[in-house]
Amino acid sequence: AEKVTSLGKDWHRPCLRCEKCNKTLTSGGHAEHDGKPYCNHPCYAALFGPKGGCLWRGRGGTEGARGE
Repeated sequence: AEKVTSLGKDWHRPCLRCEKCNKTLTSGGHAEHDGKPYCNHPCYAALFGPKGGCLWRGRGGTEGARGE
């Protein structure tokens, strides 16, 4: 089996998978949380990304200008 290195470990290519959705990932093409791999979108963003950012779009201000 082909070997890939990611998160400081060696993996069989088919074993490097997102912890949430089980999608096969590429070395360096994914996110990490607590040493575990996650696909960037949607899993990592949904689980660990900023909350509520999209609520501020379209309100006449810039994203992140909360409370104004």
